[in-house]
Amino acid sequence: METSSAPAPVDGEVKHQVDLGNLMAFDSGHHFRSIPSDRQELKRECLEKATELVQAVANELFGLPATEDRDGPIVTLPKPTTKLPREKHLPKPKPPTKWEEFAKMKGIKNRKKDKRVFDEQTGTWKRRHGYDRVNDDKDIPIIDAKLTDEPGEDPFSKRNAEKKQRIEKQEKNRLKNLKNASKADALPSHIQLAATALPITGTQKDLPKKASKKELENVAGMAASSTASIGKFDKKLPGEKPPKHPGKYRKFLPVVEGKGMGTQEKQQTDKILNKLLSRDASEILDVNKAVKVFNLQGDKNRKDKYSNSSKLKARKKPLKKSSKKGN
Repeated sequence: METSSAPAPVDGEVKHQVDLGNLMAFDSGHHFRSIPSDRQELKRECLEKATELVQAVANELFGLPATEDRDGPIVTLPKPTTKLPREKHLPKPKPPTKWEEFAKMKGIKNRKKDKRVFDEQTGTWKRRHGYDRVNDDKDIPIIDAKLTDEPGEDPFSKRNAEKKQRIEKQEKNRLKNLKNASKADALPSHIQLAATALPITGTQKDLPKKASKKELENVAGMAASSTASIGKFDKKLPGEKPPKHPGKYRKFLPVVEGKGMGTQEKQQTDKILNKLLSRDASEILDVNKAVKVFNLQGDKNRKDKYSNSSKLKARKKPLKKSSKKGN
């Protein structure tokens, strides 16, 4: 479907060019009538122009044929006509692995194999790989002895050891392929950073960049947080430190009363009261002034007490009767 990127005529002149594929509209002939005097005026004019362009995109969208849905009308956008630049550079092709080089040299072509294969032992169709696969070693209860076998050697243990060696060899080859791809800078950013620390033998100068300790810790933290337990029950690597707690731990006093619990509770209560009182206090406490006020209040209390006691004594003392002597 062709895009309707033709300019829309408004008032007899070409005003906007709309590219619905990118939901974009632009005005190539726009210019300010006058240079804005300040930043606020520039911001206001830019918002007015942006509103006008968004309205032009909305008008074009409502002109497209739509299909009704329970969420509302749905339109199919046409192909974009404007080529936008990439944010990042084009990815480089990965270097071929050893097997790919060998297959190219020998002319081996990879053919698509069926996922299910007929198992002659059980007479059923089974998977080629994975659980309950065809020709599984666990389904073979008896192993024929060979002339090269040593007497007294357990053939089942030998088979498990050979399988383990094959798996280790495949893993080593996989890590080598990742290492070569990281040298060519042909891996995504998150894999590129992790591939620089792979345990593969080689010189340090072969690495494109030595990852810092902080970068490796960030990668390990992202990998740990991707699990269900957020890395709590994951197997730690040798020398790996536990992740740091991003915030502060909340400390609570124990429920059971023990040694020193009364002192801790008193300190915590005093701390809260001091915070509450400090909010209402307008100035810092003057110790000398507080001592003087306390002394004055004590003197006043003592004077009041002395005056009250003297009044009580005067009330209790009997009055003397005056006697007149006759001549």
